[in-house]
Amino acid sequence: MAAPLMEKLSESLGSPEPAVRLILSVLIGYPCALVYRQFLFHQPATTVHLFHTFSGLALAAFNFGSQICHSAICILVQFLMLRLMGRTITTILSSFSFQMLYLLAGYYYTATEEYDIKWTMPHCVLTLKLIGLSFDYYDGGKKPLNADQQKAALPSVPSLLEVYGFSYFYGGFLVGPQFTLRSYQRLVAGELTDCPGKPPNRHLYNRFALGLLCLVIYTIFSPHYPDSYYLTDEYEAQPFWYRCVFILIWAKIILYKYVSCWVIAEGVCILSGLGYNGVGEDGEHKWDACANMKVWLFETTPLFTGTISSFNINTNSWAARHVFKRLKFLGNKIVSQVATLLFLTIWHGLHSGYIMCFSMEFIIVYVERQAQALVRDSPLLTRLANSWLYPLIYIVQQFIHWLFMGYPLVPFCLFTYDKWLKVYSSVYFCGHIFFFTVYLILPYLRKLLVPKRERSEKKQD
Repeated sequence: MAAPLMEKLSESLGSPEPAVRLILSVLIGYPCALVYRQFLFHQPATTVHLFHTFSGLALAAFNFGSQICHSAICILVQFLMLRLMGRTITTILSSFSFQMLYLLAGYYYTATEEYDIKWTMPHCVLTLKLIGLSFDYYDGGKKPLNADQQKAALPSVPSLLEVYGFSYFYGGFLVGPQFTLRSYQRLVAGELTDCPGKPPNRHLYNRFALGLLCLVIYTIFSPHYPDSYYLTDEYEAQPFWYRCVFILIWAKIILYKYVSCWVIAEGVCILSGLGYNGVGEDGEHKWDACANMKVWLFETTPLFTGTISSFNINTNSWAARHVFKRLKFLGNKIVSQVATLLFLTIWHGLHSGYIMCFSMEFIIVYVERQAQALVRDSPLLTRLANSWLYPLIYIVQQFIHWLFMGYPLVPFCLFTYDKWLKVYSSVYFCGHIFFFTVYLILPYLRKLLVPKRERSEKKQD
């Protein structure tokens, strides 16, 4: 009965059935969160864990059928590692190796040349959760800890049911966000609320409405800017400027697919209480603990670093906490950044497009930071940036910003080198040429525009 109904619904919406099932599952998180708040908030922890486990399992089965066995197996193995190996480096290494190899094997055996919604999609979210769990358990037995580690460290080994409830929590299993087991424990204990002793008094309908708005924008405009158009003779025959502008507009629209899912899922977390983040300096209650998007920053920033810091926030935070900061012993920030991006590349999948995307991201961010330093150190450029010309500068920045945000997204979405190489050839590798050219001329511009005193102070620093 359900299958024909879903087929009809997907046909009427003009969307693939797996995509319709996914967005419905994310939306079903809202009634699940309401049930928890209204009926289970004061119930024993075991009852809450069972509700979160079976509601999440039901959503997983609705999307992936019997393939939910993959997540169940990995969660069980992770629990056994914690229980049998204890707080050791061996636990972390074993967890990291097993979970990543299982995910990569899944990518290998299910890979196609298209973006498919299959069991590996939520499993990549789960992989980070379970690896993070091993780090947090290990941190619970060591001192000193930094502020992030103190918040997440586990004082004791969790129960199997607790790990399943944490892993299958309906607000984060399918599309994220990332959160720690310690946060989940506080949710179950009824601590994540702005009304002590009572369910959260916050509904935050604006996140739900904003997520739906982004989803509508994507649904309306994405058919006019499909990935497949890049590979057509028509795209190849268009003038150079049109091909570049298409990349710019396509990038903006394609990202709304992710923005909509994350913002809607954030609303589920807020409704359940998991999004509660204490009281801010202004005395207002904060609800951004599970924010995966800073939508206003995403829409207005003219900087690549601004877009990166506004996008997939919790995954970036996870990578910073568990990879970048733990490589501090290397004594080289650049090496740590490269290693973190390499990890994220492999975590996304085995296609060459991911390697090209994240390598371009590194180059773009590095060049942008050098350019920002030049503007900051040059009195002339600083005055120019703060003058009446800024609105014009901002428009030019935004054009460059979104053109070259789209540039690395092309291989990210097209996957295989024969496809993204064809697109890059059609725009004459303009992104590579632009950023390598800027990189080469920045030292000469610094000599020309930065006073000698400033340069000497910079070298001493």
